[in-house]
Amino acid sequence: MKRCWTLAFGLLLLAGNIRAQKTIEGDSLQEVVVTGTGTLHLLRTAPVQTEVITRHDLEQYGGRSIEDILSGLSASFAFNEDDMGSQMQMNGLGNSYILVLIDGKRLHGDNGGENDLGQINPARIERIEIVKGAASALYGSDAIAGVINIITRKQESSMQLENNSRVGSYSDLRQHNAVGLTFGKIQSLTNAHFRHTDGWRNFTMEAPERYGGRIITNTTNKTVSKNQLWQLSERLSYQPAKGMEVYAEGMLYHKHIYHPRGGDSEVAHYYDLSYDDAAVAAGWSWNMRNGNILTADVTWNRHAYYYDYTSLNGVIDETDPSPYAAIYFDGDRILQSDQRRTMAQLKGVFTLPENNRLSVGYDYRYDWLKAPRRVADGTATDWTQALYAQDEWSLLENLNITAGLRLDHNQQFGLHLTPKVSAMLSIGDVTLRTSWAQGFKSPTPKELHYRYMSTMAGLCLGNTNLKPQQSNYFSLSAEYRKNSMSVSVTGYYNKVDHMISLVSIPLSQAPGEYIIQYMPQLVQQYKNLEDAYTTGLDLNVKWNISKEVQVGGSYSLLKARGSVFDEEKDALKRITINGTAHHKGSVYATWNHRFGRDYRLGIGLYGRASTKRYYEKHGDGKGYQLWRLSTTHDLGHSKTLTWRAEAGVDNIFNYVDDTPHGRHVGTTSAGTTIYASLIVRFNHGKKIKYNQHYSTIKSNRNEED
Repeated sequence: MKRCWTLAFGLLLLAGNIRAQKTIEGDSLQEVVVTGTGTLHLLRTAPVQTEVITRHDLEQYGGRSIEDILSGLSASFAFNEDDMGSQMQMNGLGNSYILVLIDGKRLHGDNGGENDLGQINPARIERIEIVKGAASALYGSDAIAGVINIITRKQESSMQLENNSRVGSYSDLRQHNAVGLTFGKIQSLTNAHFRHTDGWRNFTMEAPERYGGRIITNTTNKTVSKNQLWQLSERLSYQPAKGMEVYAEGMLYHKHIYHPRGGDSEVAHYYDLSYDDAAVAAGWSWNMRNGNILTADVTWNRHAYYYDYTSLNGVIDETDPSPYAAIYFDGDRILQSDQRRTMAQLKGVFTLPENNRLSVGYDYRYDWLKAPRRVADGTATDWTQALYAQDEWSLLENLNITAGLRLDHNQQFGLHLTPKVSAMLSIGDVTLRTSWAQGFKSPTPKELHYRYMSTMAGLCLGNTNLKPQQSNYFSLSAEYRKNSMSVSVTGYYNKVDHMISLVSIPLSQAPGEYIIQYMPQLVQQYKNLEDAYTTGLDLNVKWNISKEVQVGGSYSLLKARGSVFDEEKDALKRITINGTAHHKGSVYATWNHRFGRDYRLGIGLYGRASTKRYYEKHGDGKGYQLWRLSTTHDLGHSKTLTWRAEAGVDNIFNYVDDTPHGRHVGTTSAGTTIYASLIVRFNHGKKIKYNQHYSTIKSNRNEED
């Protein structure tokens, strides 16, 4: 491992001595960002530290999924993909503390408490903006660890056709098609996406908690099961006047997870999993000539989760009226949960005298959960409304102070104020930033009311006695940018009070009817920990040595601890937060060269590594490093057509975590895999220019047009 990392850094140093044909002049790393403050800023002058993964980065890396992209290009992230989601972490805090946005709108729907990131199609991503630390003052609940804003690609011409076909190991098939049309002031953009994989199995052993965690040797369950999904979306927009847009959009999504048959009868599945999602949205925006912006949006989302039974299952008891006293037959579809969310947002951005920019807004959110088999009364609801204001004051040309305040009113937990203050000072090529922000997160309907049986986690119970979670986040960063180089260092401390986590409880404390129904060996319940904190250091380096050579990397140093009450010892016990690693890092080196007029070759070498990941039970996850080689081939272009091919090898040295299924807590990588893709784009007619609204900003790319 040490030799490989030595080789990587040697490559970076060697690249630094290359004298390429032409050095990029000026500030080639400028990007336009919006997520940190909700308003437009150049990346180098953004008051809040923002990390950007550009379209050029995405095309060079060739990632198969958003999990693949984030873990490969940022050391702050960790994922453990399985049937119930991505198990995402950012700087030590898990999925429920990370707000994922798509064009500024919340991603909706979860699998076992994990966001279904399969809804994000990598072929549609224009760029990714990452803001770390509490952002509740601007974005509300869930933004305690940070915000990931996925900015999607927009229609590029009055007539646009696109086909992106990708194949890879384990029958990994991905197909994306887009059609964009313009009729006067009306634009239509249709996207269709299909994905399939046969899944993979890293080891034939399994340790299900439902059966006491004993090792079973002949299971056929996979690390990631065979699955496929399709997604269809449509966006219609109308521009009644210059700077004004009215839009309506919708999305349908279906995902099916196929469980294997046979193997040990104790862990054999009698059903597959299905997810059916739908979303509609409508909105209006007006970018005025004086720089003021008004927006209004209404969105509705549905995420439904089913068991599709494939064989006879269940034991009937005619004296038991509960929904569990039933037999399900092959072909039966049984609803597990139906989550629906309605949101309304009003926002205004106003340019005021004395170099002030004021953002004010109102948010309303209503959550409805239906789960006949998993919620005591069958349904549960929750609503939150909020008012917020933020002022960005450019006190001097090189000094900005941004302060915000949000007032939340939750159905069950009343009023709560969330403040935030940040400052930025530019001194030549160095930018200093500091921030203090509070976070707020009310318990979700699932954490309060949901109950479910998991083969790997045992019986999991909601808790109506939960308290809201609050956090205090402090950060200090220094960034150096000159010409084509940027280096940033950020230190942070994030303390979370009343953190909600699944905690093991004695069987005697579980309600008797649950014990009778499930007969579990392990019972867990959502509870508030006494406190938890994460503290660490993030380092990011990016250097465009020339128009052809780019190198960079990131490093994350993390310490994450929490306190839980030990009932047996009647005392607080200090633990390391599950899934965290003290050290993670990534490096890359890319080279792009044009041969003749029509062909351009790109080669990228990427490495990422993690030390052991800490877990309270079953021992720690193994440390690992993974290496990836990607190539891009621009095959030619005409006035209307472009052709591009991509191919590569992931996990070159074939590292596989071979611990038993259920304890694969290091990485779920499938070992060495290969991929290839072909992208064909047709653009005809007038090139479309967009208003500089937060969802339609185009980034500058360091590449030839």
